[in-house]
Amino acid sequence: MKFTDGHWRVREGIKIHYPCILWDYEIKEKEIVVYAPSSFVKNRGETLYGPLFEIHFSSPFPNIIEVISYHFKGVIEKGPEFEINRDKKYKPEILDEEDFLILKSGNLKVKINKKGTFQYTFYWKDKKLTSSGHKHMAYAIDENKKTYTIESLDLGVGELVYGLGERFGPFIKNGQTVEMWNADAGTVSDQTYKNIPFYVTNRDYGVFVNHPEKVSFEIATEHVERVQFSVPGERINYFLIGGENLKEVLENYTLLTGRPHLPPSWSFGLWLTTSFITNYDEKTVTSFIEGMKERNIPLHVFHFDCFWMREYHWVNFEWDDRVFPNPEEMLKRLKEKGLKICVWINPYIAQRSKLFEEGKEKGYLLKKPDGSIWQTDDWQPGMGIVDFTNPSARAWYSNYLKKLIKMGVDVFKTDFGERIPTDVVYYDGSDPEKMHNFYTYLYNKTVFETLKEELGEENAMVFARSATAGSQKFPVHWGGDCLSTYESMAETLRGGLSLGLCGFGFWSHDIAGFDSSATPDLYKRWVAFGLLSSHSRLHGNHDYKVPWVYDEEAVDVLRFFVNLKCNLMPYLYAKAIEAVEKGIPMLRAMVLEFEEDPTCHFLDREYMLGDSLLVAPIFSETGEVEYYLPNVGVWTNLLTGEKKDGGKWYKEKFDYFSLPLMARPGSIIPMGENKEKPDYDYANNVILYVFEPQEGKKIYCEVYNQERKVDLKVNLIKEKNIIKINVEKDSEKPYSILLFNINEAKNITGGKIERTEKGIKIVPEKKIKEITIEL
Repeated sequence: MKFTDGHWRVREGIKIHYPCILWDYEIKEKEIVVYAPSSFVKNRGETLYGPLFEIHFSSPFPNIIEVISYHFKGVIEKGPEFEINRDKKYKPEILDEEDFLILKSGNLKVKINKKGTFQYTFYWKDKKLTSSGHKHMAYAIDENKKTYTIESLDLGVGELVYGLGERFGPFIKNGQTVEMWNADAGTVSDQTYKNIPFYVTNRDYGVFVNHPEKVSFEIATEHVERVQFSVPGERINYFLIGGENLKEVLENYTLLTGRPHLPPSWSFGLWLTTSFITNYDEKTVTSFIEGMKERNIPLHVFHFDCFWMREYHWVNFEWDDRVFPNPEEMLKRLKEKGLKICVWINPYIAQRSKLFEEGKEKGYLLKKPDGSIWQTDDWQPGMGIVDFTNPSARAWYSNYLKKLIKMGVDVFKTDFGERIPTDVVYYDGSDPEKMHNFYTYLYNKTVFETLKEELGEENAMVFARSATAGSQKFPVHWGGDCLSTYESMAETLRGGLSLGLCGFGFWSHDIAGFDSSATPDLYKRWVAFGLLSSHSRLHGNHDYKVPWVYDEEAVDVLRFFVNLKCNLMPYLYAKAIEAVEKGIPMLRAMVLEFEEDPTCHFLDREYMLGDSLLVAPIFSETGEVEYYLPNVGVWTNLLTGEKKDGGKWYKEKFDYFSLPLMARPGSIIPMGENKEKPDYDYANNVILYVFEPQEGKKIYCEVYNQERKVDLKVNLIKEKNIIKINVEKDSEKPYSILLFNINEAKNITGGKIERTEKGIKIVPEKKIKEITIEL
């Protein structure tokens, strides 16, 4: 929201106040409180009028500083609030100097001017990050007496802003107005399902605005030198989060708001759905599954979309007995084929659902201010909405899920949760404006915790569309309703990159697009992108997404990339654990890995899958792709073995079985022995692919087992013509090491050499802990 009219004027109908000087302050045990009047006070008489800003500076963890600015503190603050983690024992260092008040939190500090115009500046060590100066923070009143609290933080020359949720527009947010308001709007607009009031910049800091209601961001728009954010009401609360690099910023942000849960390993395989409005029954479903098996395409999860329930009855959690007369036996037969089962749900109760009357009578549905049930015909005729602030309503909803779990359902696709009205009354008295975005958190938390309770922590996951800050704790999330076009494929990727920079570790999208029909060409290109994402699902609107409806080559392409992903699972699972332990996403924007390369600050048509694999999807019917390799050495195409110098752009053409899948120099990528499924013993017969070891730089690799424990750990260093490998093992499982594109070796101790087309393969001796190779 904009409040000014250029540099000199205020917009018509707006009255605005700014803190002008630091008049007084208090130093408490863990915080600094400053008092700043909205005028330059010249005599005692001028202290009679306000506003007087009360601004608190504190720290919940090292390297995070919290700022809260109050106007009126007597306002009743209704919930909900984001669930924020805090170290109650942590005490930042506070200094009272002649010219400054200083709060130090780890390597992050804020310096508050005691003299002159009101200003405070954030530093990482001695490097300035950003500041709030004269006419930055503000309090405004519009012509309708509605109040707003505002903050503006400086942007430096060349500073770029990223994040703010799964946004499908330009990846770099400079020049955009962004409103935090969840909407069911597809991927083609500036609206999104997942609004996260958190941004990062290429100056290695992030800002999290701790408000679940609508937050309005003006990013180098109203003031082209600043990021401005504003909220309705009498206070604003935000955290400035620092780090040595962007990865550390995300680590600190997810320490504050929560880190992702680890999805079960089976979930990383191929998902196939019935699609949305297609006709299907058990015979159709079985034909898809058998068709995949006959064509040797590994399939791991089958999803039943909306019409597993009878039309006009969503949701009643009952199988449509016209097409699924015996669902228990059907699910048993499907699970005997080794499949996991997913079914679609949403938080809405149609008037014709048998649950509507029950929900109405027991007070489980959202109500209007007059006490009647809030209803709409938009989506399901006469539908009401479950009130997840009511513990009894949560238990009621959960109990129906438990019946399905006992029947054989393994995971729920938690669709919707964005169309939440504000003209309603909540059971716990929550503010409906705040609940609009926060509703999805309670909805998905309810479903996730139900699965956790019934199936155990190791098998708990959802497949969610809507989200807010903290929702990363309940993975997996998918990108929503994209179109079957290359343009939509590219915007989908931009959304995933932006979401990853908000701490969401796991992300998926509808392969070949949800709405409209894909061409065989698009289907095959999107398959490669989809299988090189953390989670991979074939889904659509009115078309079945089985490959043989496109062409026979699509069958071969899908098989190839499913096999590849299964082989990559030792690597992918390690990166999934990193997402859980550090909040670093599996699908990473190039700037997250290569901040030192300025070209990477702008890239949004390629990404890193983990830290070692660069993926450049092909967005062209010609098969041509233009991509950039960061300047860190010689890269190797994992599929073709071709080597490329970093620091250059390339324009190439690829067939459907290849794309730029480039291994980072100085990396080890473990490749598993199983190409048929994602959940297996990753350490057994694993091959450690070593790419371009660099002089004097140690590289390492960890291979985990299904209990999240390291089965095999390897450290490697090259010094002149000698490669030394140290091995730590917890088992007797065989493994080998492939020195990619290295074809000659003079001597080896600790193993034997086998020469292959890809390079030298080293088969270690049993129980060996050190291997030395002389090249």
